[in-house]
Amino acid sequence: MQNNQQKNNKSINDLFELSEKELKRQTEGIELIPSENYVSENVLKALGTVFTNKYSEGYPGKRYYGGQKYTDEVERICIEKAAKLFRCDHANVQPYSGAPANLAVYSAWAKPGDTILSMKLSHGGHLTHGSSLTFSSKIYNFIHYGIKDVETGEIDYDQMRGLALKHKPRIIVAGFSSYPRELDYKKIADIAKEVGALAMADIAHLAGLVAGGVLNNPFDFGFQVCTATTHKTLRGPRGGLILSKGNVLNPLKNVEHTLENIPTLIDRAVFPGLQGGPHMNVILAKAVAFEEASQPEFKDYANQVLVNSKYLAHKLMDKGFKLITNGTDNHLMVIDTISSFNLSGGEVEKIFESIGLNVNKNLIPNDTRTPFDPSGIRLGTPAATTRGMKEKDMDLISDWTLKAIENRNNESYLINLKKEVVEYCKTFPILF
Repeated sequence: MQNNQQKNNKSINDLFELSEKELKRQTEGIELIPSENYVSENVLKALGTVFTNKYSEGYPGKRYYGGQKYTDEVERICIEKAAKLFRCDHANVQPYSGAPANLAVYSAWAKPGDTILSMKLSHGGHLTHGSSLTFSSKIYNFIHYGIKDVETGEIDYDQMRGLALKHKPRIIVAGFSSYPRELDYKKIADIAKEVGALAMADIAHLAGLVAGGVLNNPFDFGFQVCTATTHKTLRGPRGGLILSKGNVLNPLKNVEHTLENIPTLIDRAVFPGLQGGPHMNVILAKAVAFEEASQPEFKDYANQVLVNSKYLAHKLMDKGFKLITNGTDNHLMVIDTISSFNLSGGEVEKIFESIGLNVNKNLIPNDTRTPFDPSGIRLGTPAATTRGMKEKDMDLISDWTLKAIENRNNESYLINLKKEVVEYCKTFPILF
């Protein structure tokens, strides 16, 4: 019996050792994947609370299980903080991630077979915006708009309006995963109003920058719904969020299918429509993150993300990197690595990883290569900025990227370059 217990303890200790190794990896490298970030110690603490033990199907005051005094209080606070932060009428804080958040909005407003208009995947859209690989594409008829001019990144709004007038979509989705420019929310909202569509913005990548006041809030331009993730630029736990304007009614009762009732229709789509009990420890962590995002220092952080991103983009272009749209307006940039160095995105991703710089391979507009070996990479500044890095650090990062590419076949040089990165990272802790 004692031997078995010792074996079990060793097995558990081995698992926790992996966590320590991951902490070391994160600490000794620079995270440049724009969808990743570091949470605060308070967010980490919230994720590890006993709220993870509690099952809470339903909504505050309307649960199917007893013992909900404190879960109800947590979720109410979380909803209030989110709605205040994004200046809207209601927030559903239960979605497990961004993908089910998007699906919840689709199912709340559209019927199977209805048309949804969204950005083309290769031009910067997301899988959940109608990729043929996703389940949602089997339910709804997705059509796509895209970039008019790859050099400037201008969206073809005439094409968007033409498609909307022709196909009469139930929903128009404004949002992206790898588009480095800001969208014209007013034009999109006007097109949606013209054809009677729901105007939905997927701000998963931008939520922290919107909350920080450095990028436009779609609600200010006539949008009814915004979906988001609570990590990325928002620096919260991994999870989803749906924000909306309209009437907030009893989510467990049928309501008329009108735009005014979209908050309640979305609540019903989330539960009981798509998921069961929410993860209450994550909702607590979301509430902590929303409170942190409401502080003045978060605005400083959001601004520095943009400063760093634009500065890094400029430095990379000076070094011969071909950036899609020739720059950025937000936290991310997409690089055409084939045009820059005749290297695929997958090759560059591995080269950078070998010295401790983490990026992700990515499709570029009109890419002729596969998603597993595309023509580009995607990188951004949210995580590096969280660690306290500023313009001078972006200078150094741009230097490292070019040195790594130029010396990619020199193993000893890359080893020494990685040592340089590791040493540099010691002054930038990931817990704050």
